[in-house]
Amino acid sequence: MAKVTIAFAVIFIALGLVGFVATGSTHPTALIPCALGLLLGIFGILALSPDAGRRKLFMHINVTLALLGFLGTVMGLVSWFQMLAGGTVKNPQAVESKASMAMLCLIYVILCVRSFIAARKARLV
Repeated sequence: MAKVTIAFAVIFIALGLVGFVATGSTHPTALIPCALGLLLGIFGILALSPDAGRRKLFMHINVTLALLGFLGTVMGLVSWFQMLAGGTVKNPQAVESKASMAMLCLIYVILCVRSFIAARKARLV
């Protein structure tokens, strides 16, 4: 799961850079996905440790960060659905970036929870 985390980190960094450029490079808040990606990448690399305790710790830190990322951007997902329904929003690029971040965070959290459940079942067998 650590390698998946590193892949998601790269995607978050790319999302932040694309969002920053799409908003005319004037809104530094568009780089928030980069910050999340950087943290996930650091803790993902640390989770490559052969020590199961360290791996477990860093993966739990990663899933917590992703959950916080989802909770912080879930309103962007709601706004995106409103935009799809024909509503108007102040900054469509920001809404799309937040919605993308929310979906990526949600997918990552789901993958992590599935992995944690599988690891627990494997230890019990």
